[in-house]
Amino acid sequence: MATVNIYLTFNGNCEEAFNFYKSVFGGDFTYVGRFNEMPPQEGQPPMSEEDGNKIMHITLPISAETCIMGSDTGGEWASNFQVGNNFSISVSADSKADADRFFNSLSEGGQVSMSMADTFWGSYFGMLVDQFGIAWMVGYDAPQE
Repeated sequence: MATVNIYLTFNGNCEEAFNFYKSVFGGDFTYVGRFNEMPPQEGQPPMSEEDGNKIMHITLPISAETCIMGSDTGGEWASNFQVGNNFSISVSADSKADADRFFNSLSEGGQVSMSMADTFWGSYFGMLVDQFGIAWMVGYDAPQE
């Protein structure tokens, strides 16, 4: 069965926000990744130290079944940031086939912002906005052996 969580986007204060959420809900971050950990992007200028230290992805479990995830916005995404569009629904599929099925169905009549593909962080992942204006992130993480 797929897992659905909310993914929050911040304009440079993701770490501050997630430290606040951690103080409210408790627990520990299961992942904290920064933009300076990404492989260099071909044809892109080097990022500033400030942008490199921003959060690329963070996860805070809230219960055994749910978590909140987030990142700072930047680059081409920053121009579209505004309060009210700073969240996505994140679906973690049980298989690559399910991820493709969810992604293809949700993207019908919508707009794909990142096609499903294997990523440098090890997930099979894509992003879209559906025909109703809802942002979705679809991913599959193969079991670790």
